[in-house]
Amino acid sequence: MAQLSDDCFAFGGNLLPVEEAAKRMAEHVPPVSEVERVSLADALGRVVANDVGSAVALPPFDNSAVDGYAVRHADLQSGDTTLTVSGRLQAGGRPVKAVGAGEAIRIFTGAPMPEGADTVFMQEDVNAVGDTIIVPPGLKRGANRRLTGEDLQRGAVALPAGRRLTPQDIALAAAVGLTHIEVRRRPRVAVFSTGDEIVEPGQPLGAASLYDANRFLLLALLREAGAEAHDLGILRDDAAKLAGAIGKAAAGHDLILTSGGVSTGEADHVKAAVEQVGKLVLWRLAIKPGRPVAMGVVRGAAFAGLPGNPVAVFVTFVHVVRPLLMRLAGAEMAPPAAIPVRAAFSYKKKKGRREYVRVGLRVAPDGAVEAVKHPQEGAGVITSLTETDGLAELLEDRIEVAPGSNVGFLSYASLVA
Repeated sequence: MAQLSDDCFAFGGNLLPVEEAAKRMAEHVPPVSEVERVSLADALGRVVANDVGSAVALPPFDNSAVDGYAVRHADLQSGDTTLTVSGRLQAGGRPVKAVGAGEAIRIFTGAPMPEGADTVFMQEDVNAVGDTIIVPPGLKRGANRRLTGEDLQRGAVALPAGRRLTPQDIALAAAVGLTHIEVRRRPRVAVFSTGDEIVEPGQPLGAASLYDANRFLLLALLREAGAEAHDLGILRDDAAKLAGAIGKAAAGHDLILTSGGVSTGEADHVKAAVEQVGKLVLWRLAIKPGRPVAMGVVRGAAFAGLPGNPVAVFVTFVHVVRPLLMRLAGAEMAPPAAIPVRAAFSYKKKKGRREYVRVGLRVAPDGAVEAVKHPQEGAGVITSLTETDGLAELLEDRIEVAPGSNVGFLSYASLVA
C-alpha cells in the first residue's frame, strides 16, 4: 500500500490553485507498488507496470496494403504499361516465385510482397485483359506496400510503463503476440458520506432529509477511473465516531474519500475527526464550485474530503481527486485539453479563481458550435449535470464571458474516462 508522509500536503497559503494542488499531490503521493499479471481480456483500464517491448516487428514482413497487382517500379513507363500476370498471392500464402521483368503478381491485402516487387497498383486502377494488365503512369515507388516494422520495430517499446490501457492498446498487445500484461494493482478506495440529514436510497425520507446521491456518484466515478471502490455507507455527524471509522478505513486502503462536513460550520466534524487519527490541512482551493476540499494523511493512507453539494463533488473529484487517483495507480496522464467553443451566454467571475460552468452544446445557424449555460447555477442542482454536455473552464485571470467570445469546453466523457 502507498505510504504517505504526514507533511506531504502542507500548504501555508489561503487559496491553493487547482494545478498547484495536482502538482503537490504528484510530487508526494507514491503509486501502489504491488504488480499483477492479467490476461488481455482483463487488462482494459489497468496501468502498465513496466515497459512492454515487442518480440516481433509489426508488420513482421513486407505486405500489400490493398487488393491489386504487385509490380517492379523499374518496369513502369512514362505512359501506360502492359505487364504479364505471372501468378496469384493471397493473404496467408507464401510467394512461390519472384516477379520478373515485365511481370505482375495478382495480390490481395495482407499477402507478403513477392521477391522483386516493390509497388502495388490498386485493382480499380488496372485494366485487366486476359493474362495481361495495363497500368497507368504516375504511381510512386513503394505505393500501397507496408514495410516490415513500419508500425513497430522488433524490440521497441509497445506499451510504456504508466500507460492506462485502452481498447487500442489491447489491440496492439495482441498484434505483437502478448496474452498477458503486468499491471499495477488497482488503488483501493474507501468511500462514505457524512451528515445527519443523509438517508440511504430506498429508506423512508424524513421531512428534513435527503437521499444520499454523493456516495453513489463517487462510487461510479471511482469505478469509471479503474479503482477498487469500497462502500462504507453513511456516517453521522459525530466527531468521535467519524474518527474511529476514518482510522479503521485507513487499514487496507490507499485513499479515503468522503463528502460533506469539511467546511467550517459547527456541524462540520470531518476536520476534527481526521486530526484525531492523522494529519489534515484544510485546502481552500481557488475553484468554484467546490472551494472547501480537505486533503490529508491518515495512518499512511491519503485522505480527501469533498464538499457536500453534488455538483461540487463532481467538479472537485474530476479536477482534484482523479489526478491523485491516477498517481496512486501509477498512470502517467496529461489533463484533458479544453476545446474552444463559442459562448452563447454572459457570465462574470472573480479574478484569481478558476470556475467551471455547466453548459450544453448546440450548432448555431452559421455552423459554429456554441456553449449554452444551464439556467440553474446552484451546486446542489444535479440536473445541471444530467442536462448538459460538459464544463466551460474559465481560468483564473478571466473575469467575464460575453456572448460570441470563446470559452474552453471540457466534455464529461473527457473528465471521467
